[in-house]
Amino acid sequence: MSLMGDGVSGHPTRHRAQSNSTDRVKVAAGVAVAASALFGTVSQVAPAIAAPLLPGSHDADEADAPVSFEGTNAAPVAEAKAVAAPVAETAPAPAPATQVANAVAAPISTPFGIGGLPPEIAGPLSQVEDILQGVQHQIAPAPAVRPVAGAVSSGYGSRWGQMHYGLDFADQIGAPIHSVSNGTVIEAGPASGFGLWVRVQQDDGTTAVYGHVNEMFAHEGQRVNAGDVIATVGNRGNSTGPHLHLEIWNPDGSKIDPMPYLAAKGVPLQWGPSAH
Repeated sequence: MSLMGDGVSGHPTRHRAQSNSTDRVKVAAGVAVAASALFGTVSQVAPAIAAPLLPGSHDADEADAPVSFEGTNAAPVAEAKAVAAPVAETAPAPAPATQVANAVAAPISTPFGIGGLPPEIAGPLSQVEDILQGVQHQIAPAPAVRPVAGAVSSGYGSRWGQMHYGLDFADQIGAPIHSVSNGTVIEAGPASGFGLWVRVQQDDGTTAVYGHVNEMFAHEGQRVNAGDVIATVGNRGNSTGPHLHLEIWNPDGSKIDPMPYLAAKGVPLQWGPSAH
């Protein structure tokens, strides 16, 4: 009857009771509170990402303007917040987004020795650290390195009634051979007894000889640094199995034990695999 009206006959001309002023204020208050919460969250993130794109000084004027909706009376934002204050006080406060992100995403690395960094910062810094280490290796390479990762299988000295002038490293065919020190390649090719060899005139005046190699990646006159791959392990020449035969020659041509020579340069060797 409230919709039809007393004494009204026929079909009603409307299907919904018209809202009064109090209802319209409550609706506007609810929308204003939701919009305020959304703008508050965006305002914390947007300045750091898109500061150059923010509007000018007219924002302050627009913030104080009343919020109006079609079919309702205008309600200032301050009045709407006052009406909705009891509802906002009872609603639980949402957890900050930054706390949730920190609880889920833990640091994945410690570039430059700095711990506690989030992944989005630690990842790029780790890449920068790798690049700087590569540049440092090119500018100031290590004084000496282990030539191959394989185990030491035979040492310098008398063997089977003959003098063995080098150090043998057992490894699989194709394993990389690294230059033990900085120097210049003086020969890369066939050699009696070795099948193929690479000889490097090192900066300290000694010569490093790499015998029984399978492939050669260096050529005469090429400058190499400690750690550069110059060849691969092979089984050529007088060989009983895949290995690298390493010799160190003094400037006068005499052959010395490679093990104490490399140990003096910071590369201690022992029988079996080594991390050096």
